[in-house]
This record gives sequence, C-alpha cells and structure tokens, in this order.
Amino acid sequence: MGDAEASPGVRWRLRRFDEIDSTNRYALDAARAGTAAGLVVIADHQQAGRGRRGRAWTAPPGSSLLVSVLLRPRLAADEVHVVTMAAALALVDAVRLVAGVDADLKWPNDLLVDERKLAGLLAEVDITAGGVVRAVVVGVGCNVTWEGFPSELEDTATACDREAGRHVERAALLDAFLAQLAARIETLDTVPGDYRARLATIGRRVRVELTDRTLEGVATGVDDHGRLVVQPSAGPSVTVAAGDVVHLRGVTDPGSSRSR
Repeated sequence: MGDAEASPGVRWRLRRFDEIDSTNRYALDAARAGTAAGLVVIADHQQAGRGRRGRAWTAPPGSSLLVSVLLRPRLAADEVHVVTMAAALALVDAVRLVAGVDADLKWPNDLLVDERKLAGLLAEVDITAGGVVRAVVVGVGCNVTWEGFPSELEDTATACDREAGRHVERAALLDAFLAQLAARIETLDTVPGDYRARLATIGRRVRVELTDRTLEGVATGVDDHGRLVVQPSAGPSVTVAAGDVVHLRGVTDPGSSRSR
C-alpha cells in the first residue's frame, strides 16, 4: 500500500489488486471496519464489478481504470449525491487532461463521447439506522485501453485510447482523477453548479425507464437533491430520483444552458 499527497486536506492510501471480486465491496467492508477516509482500492480486473441498479460491470483484465475511493464527508443522507457529482466532474477533467478527450456527463453518473459510454460511476453509502452517513464509497469504471469491443458493445461503448488516437496510461489517469477529486472535495459547495453546467442531459429530449413505467420529455434541470427534472409533453414536470436515461435525438428546450 502506498501513499499519495493529493492536497493539503486529503492523503490517499492506495491498495492495489491484480484481481478482486469488487473494489466497491472491499472499500465498503473497510469503511464498516472503521478504516479512515482516503483509502483507494484499485484492480486490474474485477470478477463481480458493480454497476447501477444491481448490474454487473465487466471489462477485460488491464483494459480499464477500476477504482473505488472511501470518503467520510460530513453530509446529511440527502446531500450524499454531491460526492458522486464531484467524482464525475473529477473524472471528466482527468480524461481531458490525460487523454485530451472532452467527455459529456449523462445523468446520473455516466461519461459519454458522441453518445458512446466511456465510464460509469457508482456511489454506495454506509449509513446508520438513524440515517447518519458514516462513509461514502465512490466506484469508477473507465474504459482506457480496449483493443476491441464485443459486437454487442461496439455501437454503444468507447475507450480513452480509441478517442485519443493514442495509448493512454491508466496510472496517469488515476493520478489525475485523484488530484481533481481532492480539489473537488474541498470545494463541495461549487460542485452542484459545475455539475449542472457540464451535464449534457439538461436540455435534451430523454426517455427514462422507471421501475413501473417509461417517461419521455425534456430534461429541464437537476434539483438540489441530485434528481432529474423532466417535463413531459403534457402535464406537470416529473422529478426522477433513479432510472435509466436514454438521450433522444433533437433538443426542444432552447433556453437550456446545456442545449446541444
């Protein structure tokens, strides 16, 4: 395990694995055992990587940046979303700095390039029965050096090296991500505004797959709890806390700051 001074307020402690079931699982177990904030769990390969809504995250060994970060922010349960926003912004900036690639953010936690998925993030919380947040673990899976995607992903996924047109070092991307995340953690009050400004979903026509129905409309914003606000063609706006979002063709909200 090595240390990395990320900023005056954060010292990252790196724990590396050739292979592990899930970096998020390891970091959450460490959090519940009392491990201090700053633990960074990195793996070349995950046997049971976690995605959103119980899905698996799969990637060939050595192809992706697979990392989970343990944080202990002093936040209420309904404010935890800001940590995920901070991590997403940090990853966007790291990809730009290291690979020279400008990625879009898609609500709630994906990075896209030309609508192809580059990365995803997953936040998991250790919380008491009384609702006190003891720890937040943010996991990142970012495609970095894929030589070729399987046919089922060829039209929907991309990687840093493919977009950059050159080799991209995972180690450099990790260093940049941790440095950017450390800076974001120390200025969490600026994160929601920066996240909204970078969110490509705002101003887009979207289809949202909810548990019990499908919603279509224009994404008009993100509220203070990190929920997506969607305006259907008829009726009042709908606030979405969780769901799968598809960007549809066309923009029908010309007043949006993120019109594309």
